[in-house]
Amino acid sequence: MEALLPALALLACPVGMGLMMFIMARGSRSGRAVSPPSAKRASQSADHPMSLEVLREEHHRLGQEIERLEAPSSDRREAAARR
Repeated sequence: MEALLPALALLACPVGMGLMMFIMARGSRSGRAVSPPSAKRASQSADHPMSLEVLREEHHRLGQEIERLEAPSSDRREAAARR
């Protein structure tokens, strides 16, 4: 009986990990209710690749988003440099 407790403690981690993997795999099979727009475009079949115009629009949109996200950090760097 005393040897049972360490054995159960030793098996708790792998059994828990296996259970989590099973639950996560089951959840991914059910799919998402809402997928991001870029995932929808990426899932287009190879027979119908994205048009060049769509790719340019996506590139432009991502460039603007990067600039928007980097702007506050550059403002903070400038303020820190002035101190």
